[in-house]
Amino acid sequence: MNRCVLVVTLAVTLAACSSNGQNNTVRSEVTSTWQIGRQAYDTICASCHEEGLNGAPRTGDREAWEGRSWLWEAVLFEHAKDGYGGMPAKGGDSTVDDATVTKAAEFMLKMTYPETRRD
Repeated sequence: MNRCVLVVTLAVTLAACSSNGQNNTVRSEVTSTWQIGRQAYDTICASCHEEGLNGAPRTGDREAWEGRSWLWEAVLFEHAKDGYGGMPAKGGDSTVDDATVTKAAEFMLKMTYPETRRD
C-alpha cells in the first residue's frame, strides 16, 4: 500500500516540476489512469486478490503469479474481462466497461511488478 502512495506522490511531483505543459498533461493522464485502476481494483478485485480467495493470485505476491502463461499480460486482461476458472467476468460486476477492467488489471501488475513500466 505504501508503494502506491509513493508512486502517486512521485507522479504528481514530476508533473509539478515539468516546464512543458504537454508533459504535465501526459503525466496527469497517467496519474488519472493509475487512480482509475486503483479504484476499480479496490472496488471489484481486492476482495479476492488481497487474500488469495478461491485460488486468486495475491496482488504483490510474485510467487503466486509465476508459472503463468508467457503471454500473461494479454491473458490476464482477457481473463479479467471474460472470467477464468472460479473468477467471474469483470470480477462479477457486469456494469464495468472493458477499459476500466483493463486498468484494474494493469494496477495489479504494477503492484506486483513495480519495476516494469506500463505507462
